[in-house]
Amino acid sequence: MTRLASALRALAATAATLLAVTAAAPGAAGATGTSATSTGSGVSEPKAPEEFVALRTVAPTIIQEIRYVTPHNFLGEPVDGYDQPLCILTRPAARALQRAQWKLLRQGYSLKVYDCYRPQRAVDHFVRWAKDLQDERMKPEFYPQVDKSRLFADGYIAEKSGHSRGSTVDLTIVKLPAKPTRPYVPGEKLVPCYAPQGERFRDNSVDMGTGYDCFDTLSHTDDPRIQGERRANRQLLKSTLADVGFTNLPEEWWHFTHKPELFPDTYFDFPVSWRSVVGR
Repeated sequence: MTRLASALRALAATAATLLAVTAAAPGAAGATGTSATSTGSGVSEPKAPEEFVALRTVAPTIIQEIRYVTPHNFLGEPVDGYDQPLCILTRPAARALQRAQWKLLRQGYSLKVYDCYRPQRAVDHFVRWAKDLQDERMKPEFYPQVDKSRLFADGYIAEKSGHSRGSTVDLTIVKLPAKPTRPYVPGEKLVPCYAPQGERFRDNSVDMGTGYDCFDTLSHTDDPRIQGERRANRQLLKSTLADVGFTNLPEEWWHFTHKPELFPDTYFDFPVSWRSVVGR
């Protein structure tokens, strides 16, 4: 059996699980450049333009672990606008990820996405949280060395995000066969995101030197303190995605934008759900 065939076989169970759809929750309304549909409650919700697709329909073997639909993120709660654990992207970005995935499968790896398109209402949720200086429940894991009052000034939080334009994705690499990420238990003891891999939250990613969404300079892709296997893993991700048209944000090893962007000046606000991309 070839390495590619072995990798595809290892991903078969994961892909089947990913195709299961969770029940949708009603989303909020309002987005420039989107059509609207009515729910049973009579609330009108925006839908994605035709240029957007669910990544599962293009590259179903890419693992998805959408963190913002869960409480395991820097807010400590599910984020507004994430109705389902689903990656939505512009079609060119999704197809580029498909090409990157085929390259990695041949080497015994898979991509795993943490976040893709992000509604503006989610960004607004980030902003409200950042202004509430009393809420530091997730500080020990995600920003242990950063004063929360500095999140805007230091560039960790902003009122607009490239994710809302649809061609930006947060992702990592997983060694196959993929082991499941252990469940996060709200209220559990938190460990700094830059702690050694065996001590911080056990993700099934290869060792990138920090966890995802780690607000620390160690997350800078080319930070000189990250060496050896961890540096090689970052470079594998960066070079693989660069070959298919993605540009890395130097401050975040996980953050990539496909160029040219279809919507470089539009910040969408349709919810992350199958309703947004089906039946348009």
